[in-house]
Amino acid sequence: MTKFSNLYTQLLVSIVTAFIVSSSHAQLLIHKDVTAAIAMTMAQTAIVTCKDNGYAISVSVVGRSGELLVQVRGDNTGPHTVENSFRKAYTARTFRVPSGDVETRLKNDPAFALIHLSNVIANRGALPIKFGEETIGGIGASGAPSGDKDEACVKAGLDKVADQLK
Repeated sequence: MTKFSNLYTQLLVSIVTAFIVSSSHAQLLIHKDVTAAIAMTMAQTAIVTCKDNGYAISVSVVGRSGELLVQVRGDNTGPHTVENSFRKAYTARTFRVPSGDVETRLKNDPAFALIHLSNVIANRGALPIKFGEETIGGIGASGAPSGDKDEACVKAGLDKVADQLK
């Protein structure tokens, strides 16, 4: 029994030592996030850009996990524009591509199953927010006469803060 106890003790010490050594080398994840100030600047720029072109839009900005950071219902917009702008932004964040790419993919593959995920929509009008190659959010608009016009307005919002996303 003593021989077995010593072997068991040595094995236990080895396992604990391995765990402690591996834990000491564990590192925290480090990443960038969209700040409230950046999100508000993007949303305001998108709304002003569309307004200057004669369009009333609502804008949503989502963060890294698809969480809502800023949402503004533009003056004289329809009630659906708030939800639609969020779903577009969420889609751009989720797939890390312009929401229009998801629209195209669905046209080319009507059985595209991921379109049925909550908050995903196949409508043009949103862009991913990137820090380098890393997608850290999405911005979407709804209310202009077409998704291309919505997208142009959110692009203006992204361009406004481009220097902060490098």
